Amino acid sequence: MKITQVEAIFLRLPAINERADGTQETLIVKVHTDAGITGVGEADSSSAVAKAIIDAPVSHKIARGLADCVVGHDPFEIDRLIHRMYEGSIYYGRQGAVIQAMSGIEIALWDIVGKAVGRPVYQLLGGGFRKKFRAYASILFGDTPAETENTARRLAAQGFRAVKFGWGPMGQSEASDIAHVRAARQGLGPDVELMIDAGLCWDTATAIRRAKQFEQFNPTWLEEPLHPDNLAGYARLAAQSPVRIAAGEEVCDVKEFQQLMDVGAIDVVQVDVTRVGGLARSKRIGWDSAERHRLCVNHSYKTGVNIAASLHFVAALPNTHYFEYCVEQSALRQTLTKQRFPVVDGEIAVPEEPGLGVTLDEAVVEKYRVG
Repeated sequence: MKITQVEAIFLRLPAINERADGTQETLIVKVHTDAGITGVGEADSSSAVAKAIIDAPVSHKIARGLADCVVGHDPFEIDRLIHRMYEGSIYYGRQGAVIQAMSGIEIALWDIVGKAVGRPVYQLLGGGFRKKFRAYASILFGDTPAETENTARRLAAQGFRAVKFGWGPMGQSEASDIAHVRAARQGLGPDVELMIDAGLCWDTATAIRRAKQFEQFNPTWLEEPLHPDNLAGYARLAAQSPVRIAAGEEVCDVKEFQQLMDVGAIDVVQVDVTRVGGLARSKRIGWDSAERHRLCVNHSYKTGVNIAASLHFVAALPNTHYFEYCVEQSALRQTLTKQRFPVVDGEIAVPEEPGLGVTLDEAVVEKYRVG
């Protein structure tokens, strides 16, 4: 079997705003083969940039588009193709958007292999540690504390046993920060877990203060309060915080994750399979966290392709039981895949179909396709 084409499809809603909602646009990747099997992946990046990285022609040996690195090769040789993409883009890559773009191709390769052998991807990753996970509803804070509280009540009523609020107004003022977290707790009640995603909004001293102020609301963790480069700040925060500290979604590099754990001392390692280079690198990071006795969770704020790939990823780890479940209502999040991944009794199940276990709704693809 050989790869014949890599198709990078840029999807975008008609209206885009600056809120931190990754479901407004995405890059879907299809990898086609001469055996008639097509794999599907997704890259979480600046989609136009990632598409250009995939589609770029050869400039020279170590400056070539990612598609050129894999076309004509065997899709089963995933590790070798990851290496080819990394080395083929090393002149302009090694970090950021190039690694994110690699993710879309790499995930599609696993989908191909799973379909070819009739096995779900988590089995190919050596997984099956868990088949169900506690799905925490992931949503942005409301514009006002009242809106945050109403959203919390609605999600608790839907049966979620954990909810994460993030970004939005967080960081505007001390009074506002506390009011929103208090409202979230009031809306959820005492028995639903609360996670707080600060969205990179504070300096180290403020983050330490907020962690202590939020303790009364019993959060499960405080996520990304600091810039990802502020390793010394994370170390100070982790040493003084009464709340677990989570981070990682901005990071694409394996070594950076190791530094976040070893220098930054984070408690919860958040890995996005559509950002770090795909499933193989995600698994490596996950096992690095397991060896350090840290909790590993997925980051997922895209479409059903991301959700499916992330479920296979976490199933292949022994050190996780949560699953980030984006509840944004955009058409790309809710309708791009025919599978809806229902949450039943607060839990989400890993797909058992061959490959990722997802099928794109091609009508939705054509409706929102811009390139």
